[in-house]
Amino acid sequence: MKIVCVGDAFITPDMMREGVAPFLKAEDSLEVLFWGQEDREAMRETARLLETGHRDSLPIPALLPEAVKDADLLIVHLCPVTGSLLDNAPRLKAVLSCRGGMENLDVEAATERGIIISNNPAHNANAVAEYTLGLILCETRNICRSHFALKNGQWRKVYPNTATTIRELKDLTVGVVGFGSVGRLVAEKLKALGCRILVSDPFCKEAPYSIVPLDELLQKSDVVTLHARAKGVIIGERELEMLKPTAVLINTARAHLVDTLALKRSLDRGRPLSVALDVFDTEPDIPGFLREYDNVTITSHRAGDTVNSYKDAPAFAMDNYLGFLEGKPLRFRVN
Repeated sequence: MKIVCVGDAFITPDMMREGVAPFLKAEDSLEVLFWGQEDREAMRETARLLETGHRDSLPIPALLPEAVKDADLLIVHLCPVTGSLLDNAPRLKAVLSCRGGMENLDVEAATERGIIISNNPAHNANAVAEYTLGLILCETRNICRSHFALKNGQWRKVYPNTATTIRELKDLTVGVVGFGSVGRLVAEKLKALGCRILVSDPFCKEAPYSIVPLDELLQKSDVVTLHARAKGVIIGERELEMLKPTAVLINTARAHLVDTLALKRSLDRGRPLSVALDVFDTEPDIPGFLREYDNVTITSHRAGDTVNSYKDAPAFAMDNYLGFLEGKPLRFRVN
């Protein structure tokens, strides 16, 4: 089997080699290429272009069309996989993506050619879940606000939630919107800390927590955290009005899940009590009004950015596919 891997500034070629090498047999061959910019910040802009529909206009590695001509398996992270590239790969059996998003993959073209596509929405799930827990603690216990005050010479004692009571996590009901890889881990970690968990996900039929309609979750939760992959807005004007006045809203998923202008109007009316956002529609530029609110915490899309989330992904992709060849179910099969 010939395997072609395409690394980048996040999942480097070395990470690809180290992840795939333990699975190789004597007759297998491995070719590893690099795509994109060496600079991670420049690559963030490239990733943003991918996620906003520019897949087919971005150049691919010059050597990739030749490399896939006799390849059986292609493993990528951010590198575009287009129909024209697949036309060059008559032997290709599968494309394995090391990430959850599929904006860089022409799934329709692969399906037409009988090529399996699988992704890995779990690759940074634990990283995002941990970060979400951190943001919840920051909002409920004012960690970032206290830090900022001291840095600016103020010994601060009063915060947005002082009047309504600063509560421990074990006293809170947390609503998890989206019960995929990240949502499940968030719920698991919060349950261990004593939180009551509500789940809302139209695709989830069974969970060890109470599954409720979104409206009910919004009305009953002290903290609402978003982990859905929906294409449209989930939290708009109507939903913001349903939140408790004392609620905390967390978004580490996709920026478009929250209607930004509706959020501003709601904050002006004093609800929710606090918000933490790690994702924005126009990164690295963010809406200026978000800097003006004491009860809004903003971070620069850091949730999934750990060494573990990148270096472990190629090994998962390889192990998953080889298990499939042995008759096991292929996790996260897309087509």
